Amino acid sequence: MWARVFMNDLAFAEGLTGEIALYDIDTEAADINRRIGGRINDAPGTVSKWDYRVYDNIGDALDGADFVVCSILPGTFDEMAADVHFPEEYGIYQSVGDTVGPGGVLRAMRTVPIYEGFAREIKAHCPDAWVINLTNPMTACTKTLYDVFPEIKAFGCCHEVFHAQEFLCCVAEEQLGIPRPTRQEIVIDACGVNHFTWITEAGYKGTDLFALLPSFIDRFYETGYCERVGVAPDGYKDDPFLYGNKVKMDLFRRFGVLAAAGDRHLVEFMNNSWYIKDKADADRWLYHLTTVDFRKKDQAEKIALSRRIAEGSEKIEAVRSDEEVVELMKALLGMIPAKVSNANVVNVGQMPDLPLGSVVETNCVFAQNSLKPITSKRLPSDVNALVLRNAVNIENTYYGIKGRDFDRIFEAFINQPLCSGLSLADGRELFGKMVKATEKYLKDYYPMERLF
Repeated sequence: MWARVFMNDLAFAEGLTGEIALYDIDTEAADINRRIGGRINDAPGTVSKWDYRVYDNIGDALDGADFVVCSILPGTFDEMAADVHFPEEYGIYQSVGDTVGPGGVLRAMRTVPIYEGFAREIKAHCPDAWVINLTNPMTACTKTLYDVFPEIKAFGCCHEVFHAQEFLCCVAEEQLGIPRPTRQEIVIDACGVNHFTWITEAGYKGTDLFALLPSFIDRFYETGYCERVGVAPDGYKDDPFLYGNKVKMDLFRRFGVLAAAGDRHLVEFMNNSWYIKDKADADRWLYHLTTVDFRKKDQAEKIALSRRIAEGSEKIEAVRSDEEVVELMKALLGMIPAKVSNANVVNVGQMPDLPLGSVVETNCVFAQNSLKPITSKRLPSDVNALVLRNAVNIENTYYGIKGRDFDRIFEAFINQPLCSGLSLADGRELFGKMVKATEKYLKDYYPMERLF
């Protein structure tokens, strides 16, 4: 799905063209994307046409690349089922399970070794390329790229902050009685770690949107409000990936700053007794526990759609998305003026209260062959404490994986906020079960005989 969105956006990149080298360990999937790219080239309205080619070897695909876009699923949804649903036997529920919490740790264990290989291949074949990561866990993936190849020019892209800007568009519309502004008209300062980023100030044409939030929250706290364009305020009820923003509103009442990720992500970064103690909490706080069975069904439908598009039995229309990857590429090429957008990069001081060298998400300036992070406004101390705990956990998870050290990984696992109610004995038992369930994707990288 990400590939199709990206190829659609490339179709509108006026003045930009070239070869798109497609590499996938599933060569058939890459070839389907090649054929879809050809259909997009032929679609009415396409401005920029691209040469889509499939490569069997990652080095050949990377040779001479100007940009590298990484988007993978580490393992299958069978492994993700263990990530998400095994912890439920211990009273731990996860609404996403791909970033932090027990599922995030296991997903990182599968993903980081793959990204170590990516970094080495990029260093060997296209060391000057800009590398754009779209894979979760975003922070661990970006950390790996920089740790293995320190000179790499890489950043992680995530659209969660965009959805928070859309939420603020709704605030402006409802409270000012004006037509809904565009996301690009909302000026924000944001910082944190991916999927736990916070907006510390927000404005629309000189209006302080934070001043409007208390009244907006009083109106919609109980019913919720979905920010997606074209979706009714209560549209979250029918879509497992949507939410009513009640957690976001509650956190603003508590801390005075706006959590920038979707509620499904936010609840996993805090103690599970706060917002995700059980299934009833999901209903109470107006979000969904997205099951892996649903993901499997959704995946099958999307694969079937891709096959129909590739075969030509389903017409494809070139439509530009709201993603910014292509615009950031154009800024890096100097084709458009410098652009400010949120990105995940190594902390060199843009968040002085978090560890230097960790990966953080803040606004950055993208200009010709240049990415410069912007020093963010400091978070309130109580919010910073929440973010810091997760940042350190992610660092410890990464270095445990790097050293293939099960004991160190476990210490990061048991210190996850979602694991706050676990005893050490139960934590070790759960960790062991989850590792063994995904052993097929770990045994080539880890000394499985050392697992306690």
